[in-house]
Amino acid sequence: MVILPLSFGGLSTAHPDEPVSFGSVLTDLSPRVARPGTTPETAQTKCEGVKSEKRQRRESEEASRQKWELTVGIEIHAQLNTENKLFSRAPTSSTDLPNSNVALFDLAFPGSQPEFQVPTLLPALRAALALNCDIQPVSRFDRKHYFYQDQPAGYQITQYYEPFAKNGYVDLFGYDGIAPEDGDHVRIGIKQVQLEQDTAKSQEYPPSTQLLDFNRVSHPLVEIITMPQIHTPATAAACVRKIQAILQSCSAVTTGMELGGLRADVNVSIRQRGEAEGPHQYGGIGGLGQRTEIKNLSSFKAVEDAIIAEKNRQIAVLESGGVVEGETRGWTIGSTETRKLRGKEGEVDYRYMPDPDLPPLLIGADLVSELASTLPTSSDELIGLLTGKEYGLSIEDAKPLVELEDGARLEYYQDVVDILHDQQQDQDPTSRGGLSRVAGNWVLHELGGLLTKAGLPWDADRVSALSLAQIIDHVQRKRITGPTAKQVLAMVFDGDTRAIPQLLEEENLLLRPLSREEYVALAEAAISQNPQMVEQIRTKNQLGKLGWFVGQMMRMGEKGRVEAPRADAILRELILGPSRA
Repeated sequence: MVILPLSFGGLSTAHPDEPVSFGSVLTDLSPRVARPGTTPETAQTKCEGVKSEKRQRRESEEASRQKWELTVGIEIHAQLNTENKLFSRAPTSSTDLPNSNVALFDLAFPGSQPEFQVPTLLPALRAALALNCDIQPVSRFDRKHYFYQDQPAGYQITQYYEPFAKNGYVDLFGYDGIAPEDGDHVRIGIKQVQLEQDTAKSQEYPPSTQLLDFNRVSHPLVEIITMPQIHTPATAAACVRKIQAILQSCSAVTTGMELGGLRADVNVSIRQRGEAEGPHQYGGIGGLGQRTEIKNLSSFKAVEDAIIAEKNRQIAVLESGGVVEGETRGWTIGSTETRKLRGKEGEVDYRYMPDPDLPPLLIGADLVSELASTLPTSSDELIGLLTGKEYGLSIEDAKPLVELEDGARLEYYQDVVDILHDQQQDQDPTSRGGLSRVAGNWVLHELGGLLTKAGLPWDADRVSALSLAQIIDHVQRKRITGPTAKQVLAMVFDGDTRAIPQLLEEENLLLRPLSREEYVALAEAAISQNPQMVEQIRTKNQLGKLGWFVGQMMRMGEKGRVEAPRADAILRELILGPSRA
């Protein structure tokens, strides 16, 4: 192993005595006085002019959208979940001392040879299978030549001509955040998935110092190339988000965009709607316009914002009579424009050639079949199950259950539902309807709310599935009220280890229903406190104010014994009369 010391070269800072200008930061707090000649009439005219300008801008943008069609293709680079690098035995950890996890081949040391690490193939295969790709029994490695300081060999080993996976797809639905104009479902084709090595990590220190950390060199990547079938920025961001979630769900990767383990390049082109179709640079048909590539986008918002900015730039160029150049462009978070980095390289510029030091990669059908059988259920299938007849959850509840804690919350929820159904077997089947939805509310909102308030991560052992199911069962049987159930949940959450039946008995929390006479007495006492409100309910039919009286009854009654529905029914009878109650 070679260790390269980290050097800061000629890094310098401003002299402490040097003046620093912060610009004009003072705020004028004096009263606003109308300028001479300003009248309410002229102010109104100015306001109407601003509104008219905004309206014209919106109409112009809509007309532009109708005239021009956006097309986007995406290239995603994701670091695989492996212990070793792709072509060396050096570990993949990049959190250690810079330049400490480096083998001779990673530095292109003369005479060193690549040695393909077979275990790196497994997460790559899981990724490709989860993206519905066809696994190729024979694939090969190529050299992509270019010179840059983060690529010590002067070329990158990738799979350009014969990748290990082709012809996949990813389905996007409304709940994935696709643009409304794309409908409820979009299928984006995956052209290919290829293995390749990562580059070194660069750190710039202006004006002239750049440091390199070679720990990342040869970290195994998959490059996922979509077809140019995306036509809205929001759907492009949703596609990257969905692919990241798929990669994480099958353990192909351990980190995503938020930690730098996944990066996206987007290819953007514009053409007039209805333009004659013909060959284009992706090898299909469709007559796409000249594309530009925006490199190294590191967040979903950056993907969407960069596409919007580049779309607007290309439209402005074309509408002014200019020509869109094939370029590689960059994006800075918070900016409103992309910037040119360099002219766009093509296949001939990279001088692709088969790597002479690496043999073909042979993948057996038995390995593919075994990995396919062990893939987890897809998120779309799980959401379909949760929103279907068996559970009946809303999409708003189903989606977080699937996404939170890599499925741990979903597993806990399903345990609660199973226990709850067992406990409710003696109940009328009609009364057991909606148990799954009730359980979802308690898992996501009541227990989840306690965790959020305490600032704690998910912990299924803090309130066992059995304890939560027993709390819900007691509520369903009307043995405790909803507020009492929340009180008990908080006690268990805070560390009370008593079984739920024992806790309820010892704390005297079991519901002892009030008699009709007791409800009437409480209602009359509440009514006497605000006769004016009673009159408003009777004469103006302001039924919403009944809730105030229900609250008063619950405060005056013994804690946990007043049931809101019964209190409301008695109040309606006393205030509105039996006929209107």
